This record gives sequence, structure tokens and C-alpha cells, in this order.
Amino acid sequence: METIRELCKRLDYQFVDSPPGVEAAAELLQKLPISFAKKNELVPVRIENGVLTALTSRPLNHHAIADLRGFYSTPVRLIVAEPDVVAEFVNRAYEAGAGSASEMLGAEGPENLQSIADELGGATDILDVDEEAPIVRLLNSLLQQAIKEKASDIHVEVFADSLAVRMRIDGILYGVLRPPKKIHPRLISRVKIMAGMDIAEKRLPQDGRISIKAAGRDIDVRVSTIPTSFGERVVMRLLDKSRSLLVLDQLGIEPGILKNIKRVVDLPNGIMLVTGPTGSGKTTTLYAAIAEVDTERKNVITVEDPVEYQIRGIGQMQVNPTIGLSFADGLRSILRQDPDIIMIGEIRDQETARIAVQASLTGHLVLSTLHTNDSAGALTRLVDIGIEPFLIASSLVGVLAQRLVRVLCRECRTPVSLDAAEIEKLGSDAAKSELPSRVYKAKGCPACMNSGYKGRTGIHEYLVVSDSVRSLLVKGADSKRILQQAVAEGMRTLRRDGLRKVAAGETTLDEVIRVTDEAGGEII
Repeated sequence: METIRELCKRLDYQFVDSPPGVEAAAELLQKLPISFAKKNELVPVRIENGVLTALTSRPLNHHAIADLRGFYSTPVRLIVAEPDVVAEFVNRAYEAGAGSASEMLGAEGPENLQSIADELGGATDILDVDEEAPIVRLLNSLLQQAIKEKASDIHVEVFADSLAVRMRIDGILYGVLRPPKKIHPRLISRVKIMAGMDIAEKRLPQDGRISIKAAGRDIDVRVSTIPTSFGERVVMRLLDKSRSLLVLDQLGIEPGILKNIKRVVDLPNGIMLVTGPTGSGKTTTLYAAIAEVDTERKNVITVEDPVEYQIRGIGQMQVNPTIGLSFADGLRSILRQDPDIIMIGEIRDQETARIAVQASLTGHLVLSTLHTNDSAGALTRLVDIGIEPFLIASSLVGVLAQRLVRVLCRECRTPVSLDAAEIEKLGSDAAKSELPSRVYKAKGCPACMNSGYKGRTGIHEYLVVSDSVRSLLVKGADSKRILQQAVAEGMRTLRRDGLRKVAAGETTLDEVIRVTDEAGGEII
């Protein structure tokens, strides 16, 4: 580093320790292949007064600098940084400047998709691809745009006379493209080739996976296809493996619930369940809970489908039904590994539930998820699966139910007075009393794609399995009666927790009602 600094002093170049902003560079980079920028560690930053400012870690690379000067037909002024700083800037700038999918529909697609798949095979960086084939560029652009917008899923849907592409951003589906229907077979084939599927099989559902790099980030894409009346429909779920894991304090959990979760993580045995629908952040919460564990002193092992994020210091097993490795099989093997804490991605059947209960009763702490509408429903769901109520009462220590609500955009949220119709939706005087006379509404601006929201946070309810709740469970009480008892003992329902965030200006009343219509609405 000192050598580069000294060289900069002698050559009168500016040396920077951190990458500059990418806003001006994004448009410039539409003309320059990323392969040139990476190979030469040379990238344009901005043009001011007819002079191109470029960032490099190799100020003596005269040939590349001359090429850049000729490419933009302007003089070049260099600023110098270390190679990792230049690499970070290149990745961020090209990601910001990735073209929209609608710009990639110029011509007919290629005849031989397999040869293109071979060229793209493996975890290549999709920003490095120079292919001109429109289908290839379309799919790459869709992936780039989804990553840039932090979308969780891409949907390719075919109808009688049209084709639609939608992306799920912050839990809501947005239409992004309506390409000609005639490209549907080639687009689906392209996805299948990349995901390692059988492109000839169009009558059966298939699952596959694509591993790619985008702007230096490892992205795992889970692909699912199903046959419909008008052709195959595809959903691609994006998992950013390089994204840093959240900790419990970042999940929007109120202090009382947070204290209960941290207490459970320190217990020597028992079961804690996290419940909610698909996409409600259950796995993220479990990962955050595990992050609280001292892995130097405790043996933590997980069995998941799939392993979404790699966590240092713990053992992670991925189930594989095609070779007979189910959750139950993986759980049996884990018990022979002397674990202190076991995380099960999901309890799906009686066998997995029974092994989990037995593990908790023999001195292990078990963390898992279950698909139920609320916390009380988890207890009766385990009974429905076939677990005896007295075993559930002996092993279960707590149930966390959660939903994700969209967070209001700070740039455009608008204060408004609550009207009578909105207040009546709450259906409870206790709930109404928690709201101030003025709250915030979503408006929409360029910063939030005109949605009024930017990002998501959680709303939660935590059911402590107290002696009275255990007694009700053993007596065969239904989930409504258990919920009433939990509320009487101080539990705040999902909706009440959501109203707390409405009052704080974090989200809207409409958003809370939307996600709690079937949970936490009866008892407020």
C-alpha cells in the first residue's frame, strides 16, 4: 500500500481509501464491458468539464488508459486506490447500471440453447456475460434486476394469449414485463438448462437450482416449474448467500418478547417453535436466535431444506429426499453427534415431530418452524399431527408467531388523521385506544418505486407455555381457548404488536390489517 501511495505522490495522482459514489458511473458503464474494467482494474467514475475521471489500482497501465481515453474520446484524470477498493467499486457500479429487462427483447432467440448453457455453466458472474442472444440477455437482465431491487422471487406466467413476468419485492408481486408469448418455450428451456432440469419433460413439475455470481455476490436460485393449461410456469426464488445475517435486535421484536427468546436459547432443553406462512421470515429468526449461542462451548447442528445461509461455528445438514435423506432421517443422525442445540428447518410430519419431542425430553434444545396462523395454533397442530398432548406440554416452552409488514418510506410518508371506517376495522376498543389521532400513510416516490414502502420488519406474538396453558392443552382445549388464556396472561397478539408499529410511524394500519386478517384479529 505504501508503494502505491509513494507512486501517487511522484506522479501527482490522488490516492483514495474508499470507493467513490456510483451514481455518475452507472451511465458511463453502459458502454464499457465489465470484463475490461476487471481485467485492467480501471473503471470510469464521472465526466466533468470534458475530463473523464477514472479509478484504478494500476496507474502505469498506459495501454489500458489509452484505450479508455479513445473509448470515451476525452482526456483521462486518474484517482488511485487499492485493488480491493477498485473491485468493490466495479461490482457496485455495474450492479447499479444493469439494464432493465424490457430493453433486452430486440430480436429472435438462438436455435441452440445447450451451447449457451455450456458457456454459462457453473457459478459464473452473470455481469461478465457478453452474449448477444436475446433470450440469454433477457434472463440475465431479469436476474440482475431482481437482485438490484432485492426481490425474493421471479414469476414467469403464461396465459392463453400472453406472457407475464412478475417480481416479489417486500412481499408484494409487481409486474415488470410482458414479453411476446412466442418466446415462452425458449425462455423456459433456458431456465431449465441453467437449473439442470430435463428440458424435454413438460408434463411433470420439476425442481432445480442455479448458482450464479452477480456483482461479486453468491446468489442461489431455487427453480420450480409446473405444467399449466397454456404451458409451463416458472418461479425462481433468490437467496443471497453473501448477505449478512440479522441479529435478534434487528428484527423489530419488542423488548419483552426479545427477553423471552434469549432466555429460551440459554435453556438446556425444550422446544421453541416459530410459526407463520411461507415467506414470513421464520428461518431468519431462527438463524438470529442461533447467533446468540456461544458456539465455542455448545455444539449446534441444523437440518434444513435448503441450507440458506452458511453460519460459522455450526454444522449444517441439507435434506435430500431423492436419496432418502428426510428431516426425520437427518434428525436421527444428528442425535448421534452429541448436539446441545438442534435446529430443524420445518416440522412437516409426525415422525419428525416425535423425534423432536423425544430429543427435547432427553436433554436437547430444539428450535424449529411450523406452518400455523398464530402461536396458539401450533399446540393444536402438533396434536393433529399425532403427538400426545402430555408430551407437548412437557417439552414445548414457547411459540413465536410472526408476519412481515412493509416499512413506510421515510422520504414520502404522509401524516393523516384516522377516519372512522379505518378505526372500525380494528373491531376492539382496546386496539383503538392504542392508536394516536394522527398516523402515517403511504404516498410513493422514486426512492421507493412509487409504492410508499421500502423494506420490511416483523410483527410478533410470543406464547409462553405456562402451567395454565399446559393444563388446557392436556384437557383438549382448542386453539381459541388457549389464545384467550395467553392474552389473559399478558400476551400481545400479532395485530396489537402491529398497531404499536403503526403508532411509531413505521408502517400503516392497512398493512397491519392486511397481514393479520387471519391471525390475531379475533382477540385484541
